[in-house]
Amino acid sequence: MVAVPGSEFLSSILHVISQSLLIPVIVGLLAFMVYAIVAFGGLLSEYSSRIRLSTEEIETIINDLSRSRSSEELINIIKSSTLSDPQKEIVIKIASNPDMGAKSREAFARKLIEAEELKAARSLEKTDVVTRLGPTLGLMGTLIPMGPGLAALGAGDVNTLAQAIIIAFDTTVVGIGAGGIAYVISKVRRRWYEEYLSNLEAVAESVLEVLDHVKTKTPYPSGQ
Repeated sequence: MVAVPGSEFLSSILHVISQSLLIPVIVGLLAFMVYAIVAFGGLLSEYSSRIRLSTEEIETIINDLSRSRSSEELINIIKSSTLSDPQKEIVIKIASNPDMGAKSREAFARKLIEAEELKAARSLEKTDVVTRLGPTLGLMGTLIPMGPGLAALGAGDVNTLAQAIIIAFDTTVVGIGAGGIAYVISKVRRRWYEEYLSNLEAVAESVLEVLDHVKTKTPYPSGQ
């Protein structure tokens, strides 16, 4: 086999780069695993404090809101409802602006809900990153030590090969483990946040409709 001029030099550079990445990869995997464990604890804490609202409870809140005749009544109903504190805060902000124009109030409500959507997306962003990068770093941690390990095998150094295989297996397990934990957290939280935002939108739309009737002095249709 004829060697291409300069190929040995380039191969040496690639070898140095790949081997120099091993320590950062291991540090990154350890950081991902620690974050995944902490995030899982946060998920359990969030589960214990989470307020779950059924469709019937949302229906009751909307019916109570539809019977109010002023923004003050709306705010009192919201405060005594079973909505979570962040949901109450947002809906009260909407109900506290009865003099705002219909379109402006709708835009304001949409802005508040979009801010909640952005907050939920940011919360999911970190675990989504660990879900994707955890296995990737695990694969890098598998491949990087295998080069020197195979070279040691060719030289008859079984101990160096064994050390390389141990590092390869450990990094793979940690990478997949961190990614798996983060995936479960993202999956569960995404469902919770979708339910949270859906309930918030339903109540916010009801408040907007009632405020429109209050402002125009039009009696709100009974039975809605």
